[in-house]
Amino acid sequence: MKSHNAPLVISGIGEIADRYEGIILDLWGVVHNGVQALPGAIDAMRRLNSANNRIALLSNAPRRVADVADRLTEMNIAPDQYDAIMSSGEEVWCHLSERTDPWYRSLGRRCLHIGAERDKGMFVGLDLVLTEDPADAEFVLNTGTFDDGDSVEAYDHLLQDLQLRGLPMICANPDLVVMRADEMQICAGALAERYEALGGSVRWHGKPDPSVYLACLAKLEIIDRSAILVVGDSFRTDICGANRTGLDSLFVAGGIHAADLCRAGGAPDMARITQAAAAASAQPDFVGASFAW
Repeated sequence: MKSHNAPLVISGIGEIADRYEGIILDLWGVVHNGVQALPGAIDAMRRLNSANNRIALLSNAPRRVADVADRLTEMNIAPDQYDAIMSSGEEVWCHLSERTDPWYRSLGRRCLHIGAERDKGMFVGLDLVLTEDPADAEFVLNTGTFDDGDSVEAYDHLLQDLQLRGLPMICANPDLVVMRADEMQICAGALAERYEALGGSVRWHGKPDPSVYLACLAKLEIIDRSAILVVGDSFRTDICGANRTGLDSLFVAGGIHAADLCRAGGAPDMARITQAAAAASAQPDFVGASFAW
């Protein structure tokens, strides 16, 4: 793991772009807000491309990369603006398809899905039988809530039933919360945390696990980790994952934690950021208000 000095505050990624060959970008809170691209993000990606920086988009979305790309296109984030995509959902799908991991080989084929209808693309091409009956299931795939705006408490009865039956859970999105436009919503990670608290067994995929970062390096065809910069707005996932993988990182203070870590007007509050980073045991190399050039 890298050692860190105090982070350098920058006004835009253009100040440090020439230090790196590749950029691993978080999506939610950095490039878009779930509804539209964030101000300055598309311009920054285009300028990085012009500066010969290769870009990998790394998302904890519980979806395959083709579905992520389609959603980006709807927000005018075109495929020619990045070089690769990796997602936690893609990693889960590969494990369920290939079954090379002993844990996955032991799962069985009967799956209970916790998640929205929009996540059903995760099952395309897999030899699984979906069931809504916990008594008929052999494992649980958790991609998030059934409906946007649900609370963790609304799932307690179901989670307790699943735990009593000893069903292993796959968490396809380790994020706890996400901002969709201006609304905070819980993610699959919040349900998985509750399941573990009840005594359930969870297999987590996505950031901060180094495996998804290493997949990005392979896609970018860059071996030298010192040539990669991770950009994200979560200490728990983005920055912690970069630290674990030995990659430099830029923390975007104006993302999911903007209300807590930015002053009026949007400038990063470094005193509060330092405290939050220490509490998360995650240390960025750089801090910026937003992802912009």
